[in-house]
Amino acid sequence: MLQTPYYLIDKSKLLQNMERIAAVREKSGAKALLALKCFATWSVFDFMRDYMDGTTSSSLNEVRLGHERFGKETHAYSVAYADYEIDEVVSHADKIIFNSIGQLQRFESQSSGITRGLRLNPGVSSSSFDLADPARPFSRLGEWDLKQVDPVMEMITGFMIHNNCENTDFALFDRMLGDIEQKFAPLLKKAEWVSLGGGIHFTGDDYPVDQFAERLKRFSGEYGVQVYLEPGEASITKSTTLETTVLDTLYNGKNLVVVDSSIEAHMLDLLIYRENAKVHPNQGPHRAMVCGKSCLAGDIFGEFDFPEEVKVGDRISFQDAAGYTMVKKNWFNGVKMPAIAIRELDGSLRTVREFDYTDYEQSLS
Repeated sequence: MLQTPYYLIDKSKLLQNMERIAAVREKSGAKALLALKCFATWSVFDFMRDYMDGTTSSSLNEVRLGHERFGKETHAYSVAYADYEIDEVVSHADKIIFNSIGQLQRFESQSSGITRGLRLNPGVSSSSFDLADPARPFSRLGEWDLKQVDPVMEMITGFMIHNNCENTDFALFDRMLGDIEQKFAPLLKKAEWVSLGGGIHFTGDDYPVDQFAERLKRFSGEYGVQVYLEPGEASITKSTTLETTVLDTLYNGKNLVVVDSSIEAHMLDLLIYRENAKVHPNQGPHRAMVCGKSCLAGDIFGEFDFPEEVKVGDRISFQDAAGYTMVKKNWFNGVKMPAIAIRELDGSLRTVREFDYTDYEQSLS
């Protein structure tokens, strides 16, 4: 058994998502780009490459990673580019999407050699978290005024519109796409391509894939555009676990379990949104609060039910530990960074990355 903690990517589960993405591509004509802000573990890019069309990014580092490690189409986006990085961004991208008209105009000459686009903000989203809502009041994410966008259409060929967040509801997606059409139809008719962003959970087990594909195809035909999707979580959902070992047990009004990991350091997105981790099957008569080993009082994975009393040395596996998790891991408290392992399709395991004291030391100064 590998030394915990480690992230375990199961290729057989990853394959299920890839096959669903491939089916949507085939039925709808849409292209699919991996959103690196969600998942950037490049050791499985060679596996994902056969099912996707490229990557989309949110920074210079991500666009370079996508270009060098994934290949195929490389879309660059950032809320704002700095003068010192724009030339390198352009060198790694075949499309660059600007967040504002101001950035588009500022970097007009530097970006003239590649395809350019602009982010639009339709003013509606599916997010239930204000923190993640791209359409929140006074949002900086994209342009919304047709009168300002129309005069710069000769500088761009397409748009990125990202307003879905963990959206499992096709009817809501359909309704919001209708809102986009109603608001931006004059601009869409002048475009050659439109990215609808990520946050659409179309690889979920019960998602109506045929209806989704038909809607995308209809949108594409109505406006004569190539549609892009940017699946992040949808690409890797349920594919990865965080494997941990129980180090201690306590009782303080509740049964407490301490593992050799930390939600602050290794599953930070759950802490930010105050959500519990997931264990499976989460059934049984023995309830315990599972806690991380950092000194943060709220370093708690959640309360779970186990079939047997949890003891020191037991293994606990946390589900869905890929999206917005591996990319956010950090060295808080100097807690050991999880290794990264892959379970191949034949069931064999291999470790692709381990972290040691030198990595911790060199992350500082």
